[in-house]
Amino acid sequence: MSRAERTFPLLNVTRIPASPEEPDAVRAQMGQVFSDPPVLDGDALLDPVLPEAGGVPGTWVAAGGAPVEAGVTLYVHGGGFSFSNPPMERIMAYRLSRATGRPAFAVDYRLAPAHPYPAAVEDVLAVYRSLLGQGVPAERILLVGESAGGTLILSALLMLAEAGDPMPAGAVPVSPVTDLAPKTAVAAGGGRDSIDPSIMGPVATQYLAGARPDQAPQSPIYGDLRGLPALLLAVGGDEVLLDDVHRFADAACAAGAPVDLDVYEGMPHAFHAAVLFAEDAHLPTATTFLSRLTDWAARLPMPADRT
Repeated sequence: MSRAERTFPLLNVTRIPASPEEPDAVRAQMGQVFSDPPVLDGDALLDPVLPEAGGVPGTWVAAGGAPVEAGVTLYVHGGGFSFSNPPMERIMAYRLSRATGRPAFAVDYRLAPAHPYPAAVEDVLAVYRSLLGQGVPAERILLVGESAGGTLILSALLMLAEAGDPMPAGAVPVSPVTDLAPKTAVAAGGGRDSIDPSIMGPVATQYLAGARPDQAPQSPIYGDLRGLPALLLAVGGDEVLLDDVHRFADAACAAGAPVDLDVYEGMPHAFHAAVLFAEDAHLPTATTFLSRLTDWAARLPMPADRT
């Protein structure tokens, strides 16, 4: 099936409403992640599904016995390029595995400041290319990441396109940082986001370590976006990054990529962390995010669909 024949419109923007009480409930749930984190059942953790991951450490997680024949969800965590929380990342990978029907590999990429750009994105590329080398079709691989992880998967896509590598079936950047360049304009969010715009400069400086912030692939918005796969972009309506995500969605669409942009009204940065408690809390935002991911992934063409 050619790209033109896919069922995706080039740009599909969906605004997902929330009840008056839900934004505060999501924020409270996100805060609880650090004080009382959920626990992942031991049987969700897997021995290596594939022999190696390009020399990059990480954790295999699967929900419901998802087989590798169904493909792989490559999960790239956030944390400002410098922070990792493996227990929470495993739970997120588990939720993503269940939603996408694939085993998930949570990438333990190198962190700044000890390992600044391009170390982290090189790790993501190494894992992806190792999957291809072990026989996983590109069309059965999904890339998912939030915040800095969303940036890394977009950067990786640009580098894959430049190198002429096969593209994955699709990518799901949640609350990605698409532009690391300093800004003088007032950010969106009106002070309601969970992150302060003032931290973006130090985060970018530490990660880039001298690399230019107004160039791709480190800042994906400045890249050649032609040839990107289907994208499901998700962002909170109260995020300071909202305008940048909109800009990227528009640019990717203009370059020919099929883009779904979901804007969750009233939600802060990386709001989808509410899914960590999805089975207990039943927050509508969490269940909506996961169900939309499931539906979107099911619409992606698989290798057998190609003519």
